Amino acid sequence: MASGADDLTTPLSGSRRGKRKPSRFVVPWSKIVFAGTGFLLVSLSVYLAIAEDPLGGQPHATALIETRDALVGDAVPPRDDLARIAEIPSDRMQSTTVEIEQQSGVSVVRPDGSAGSQSVIITIPQDAPGAAGQMQAASLPARTGMVPAPDARIAERTRHGTLPRIGDDGERAWDVYSRPPAGAASARARVAILVTGLGISQSATNDAIAKLPPDVTLAFAPYGTDLERLVSRARTNGHEVMLQVPMEPFDYPDNDPGPHTLTVQAKAEENREKLHWVMGRFAGYTGIVNFMGARLTADEAALTPIIEEIASRGLAILDDGTSSRSLVRRAAEGANAPVARASLVIDAVPRAEAIDAMLDRLEEQARSEGFAIATASALPLSVDRIARWAAQASERGIVLVPVSAAFRNEVRG
Repeated sequence: MASGADDLTTPLSGSRRGKRKPSRFVVPWSKIVFAGTGFLLVSLSVYLAIAEDPLGGQPHATALIETRDALVGDAVPPRDDLARIAEIPSDRMQSTTVEIEQQSGVSVVRPDGSAGSQSVIITIPQDAPGAAGQMQAASLPARTGMVPAPDARIAERTRHGTLPRIGDDGERAWDVYSRPPAGAASARARVAILVTGLGISQSATNDAIAKLPPDVTLAFAPYGTDLERLVSRARTNGHEVMLQVPMEPFDYPDNDPGPHTLTVQAKAEENREKLHWVMGRFAGYTGIVNFMGARLTADEAALTPIIEEIASRGLAILDDGTSSRSLVRRAAEGANAPVARASLVIDAVPRAEAIDAMLDRLEEQARSEGFAIATASALPLSVDRIARWAAQASERGIVLVPVSAAFRNEVRG
């Protein structure tokens, strides 16, 4: 019994000489093999997805390329063949491959890097991902006179996406992407309307694109989904587009414009990074318009670097006119950027009779000053009242023009 008692009373941490078995180190081969296999599978997946892709994994489409005999003299391919590249008006068809490609806005890269002795016809299947958007973009020059976006001459690829830049020959986005004026420069009463808040609700955006006349400019917020498709559709329908940049209001963050808001307290480089993220959300905009921002636009020290960055990228600037303390015009003029300011907010009171009254005021201002700019939100009511007003505006001597008209030499908004 003594031995049993000793066993019971011996502390658990105590050692018992002669009882302990020598320990052995066991190699966890199963875990090592499992981890190694997982690492190889992940590495292989990354390699197949990116390393073999010359575009680095970026979305792209595969197009069927076929060759045709070179164009000689007046031997122009049939209209159906040219339509595969773009809808080129018959009176603008050229007799050489290079000229046709230049007219279409499509860049073709050949294996030998030259024009070659054969033309190249690119056919994009209608059911291919993104095919509809690409065909819409290709038809822009013929249908609206607008340049497809992004235009390589004024585009810069960055980690935030494709950002606008001033072209080597001085081309600027506000001019390149604008809707060409339709002979309205001599009109005595011109009106520009900017409808904001597009891109967040797809149904509201589609309604605005469909219902509003092409000369109404549309401003897209940077937070929507499928922005590139929606912007492409808007431009295909003839609408100029602008980019809304979220800026700090006085009651921020209780009143929050959203992520990537440019603020007074942020360092200039931090605000520049946020601005680049916003700019990279889609292409084809002529300029920026503030989204909120009463506090930021009233702070010259915080505002100036932002305006200078916008100007350095060839963009125009529109002050939405909601803050009487805004210094946007002064900062933009100091940076040599095209700038204008909206004088009215059409739907500040979102009721039909109030909107109609503001549209009447807009007409009066256009008649007395020659040019007037107003903003409105993409509320269904606002879109309906603006569309109804625009349908009869020309009969009252009012010419509706895109916002870019304010940035051209003949108008000093």
